[in-house]
Amino acid sequence: MPDQKKQRVYTDGNGRPIENPKASQRVGSNGPLLLQDFHLIDLLAHFDRERIPERVVHAKGAGAYGFFELTDPVDDLTSNPMFRHVGQKTKLVCRFSTVGGEKGSADSARDPRGFALKFYTDEGNWDWVFNNTPIFFLRDPSKFPMFIHTQKRHPQTNLKDTNMFWDYLSSNQECVHQVMHLFSDRGTPYSYRHMNAYSGHTFKWTKPDGTYNYVQIHCKTDQGNKTFTAEEAAKMESANPDWHTEDLFNSIKKGEYPSWTCYVQVLSPEQVEKFRWNIFDLTKVWPQKEVPLRRFGRFTLNKNPENYFSEIEQAAFSPSHLVPGVEPSADPVLQARLFSYPDTHRHRLGTNYQQIPVNKPLNAFNPFQRDGAMTVTDNYGSLPHYPSTSEPNLYTTVKPTQAKETWHGAAEVVALPVTDEDYVQPRALWGVLGRTPGQQEHLVSNIAGHLCGADKRIREATYGMFTRVHQDLGARLRQETEAKVPISARL
Repeated sequence: MPDQKKQRVYTDGNGRPIENPKASQRVGSNGPLLLQDFHLIDLLAHFDRERIPERVVHAKGAGAYGFFELTDPVDDLTSNPMFRHVGQKTKLVCRFSTVGGEKGSADSARDPRGFALKFYTDEGNWDWVFNNTPIFFLRDPSKFPMFIHTQKRHPQTNLKDTNMFWDYLSSNQECVHQVMHLFSDRGTPYSYRHMNAYSGHTFKWTKPDGTYNYVQIHCKTDQGNKTFTAEEAAKMESANPDWHTEDLFNSIKKGEYPSWTCYVQVLSPEQVEKFRWNIFDLTKVWPQKEVPLRRFGRFTLNKNPENYFSEIEQAAFSPSHLVPGVEPSADPVLQARLFSYPDTHRHRLGTNYQQIPVNKPLNAFNPFQRDGAMTVTDNYGSLPHYPSTSEPNLYTTVKPTQAKETWHGAAEVVALPVTDEDYVQPRALWGVLGRTPGQQEHLVSNIAGHLCGADKRIREATYGMFTRVHQDLGARLRQETEAKVPISARL
């Protein structure tokens, strides 16, 4: 990296020295500008193109660098190159974000939080594209664009729309578990440093012999969980909409490095056959009493970026960025994300997004993947770009380590119905909230304050959804919401 403080000769973008960066070529002191002034034209043209498309989701975020350290052996589960020996350290970059908000939205808004990490191993980059909740609103990937649209702006008014929000949720009630997380105080974390991360999805950890286990990952904050109430979050939105970003940067700058302890839940294929819950359903958790957490590591963030755009805005994470010893499961939402994430990076950053330094793997060698816009490497020089018989020793390959998994069934269009099972875990969460004074009241109040702006038909459908979770929750929500509905809207 060049010395930022060293004095240099100012040039145009082509490297030609410029006498005065603030002057323009003109005809006389007050005459018209000259089109030949490349410095001016190039300056303006580049300025017009400084902004790349913001992420469709996770647009507002912050990030930092750090390292992961293996604290406990897991070589009985996976051949992952990050897990060769206890004490092994792996460099990483991390990005936190809100999900539905735009790039200028407030950090403390009620929203799930993205929690993505990229580990730079000697056998590829391994990305954890996690959230701060262990579940999500849906289990069918076809619903994802529809759901996100309801969190965006109305196509006519260009305003956030309460009817869109609650109409979707009450019509797709498998979401109720996540909705209860969102409208509890868990939906407004105090800072990025004080929240957990969860894979949500099920992955497979594999061994070279093809054996495998199903896993989910939990990362617990070592700073302790801390949240805002609705009132505190609203005050922070006004007082400092960039609070989470500022808090993360300043804590690292002061040497107060945040860290998280990592755990894995493990189920063998045989255990899955007897397990009550569908392990590929993103709206369900694996109860820890049945599938205990097993500690395996810890990661720490200890370095701020030098340039936000270059290192954080251009950071491109995907659950399809995997390493040996890790494979995706049949979770349908995960399978869709394997395509969708790289696809959006190609749109935002270009087909060579993995050549950008923050995304570049340590040891990539793929001479069959070259050219394209913004190729900034040597493009593999004169190496052949096809499997050449004249250069049989150009590359070597490795033995396959794919999990020995077998599936049988007919191809069909499937829309999973909502059943009584979808309300069991939300009902348990309602009970958990009841153990801490005020948490059930906060949940009801937070939902009521938002739902009261929806039409009567949508309010009634939403009361029905929460009544199926628990009669008391539905009754209390109806009473508090209707008390907040304007008289003119009660018809």
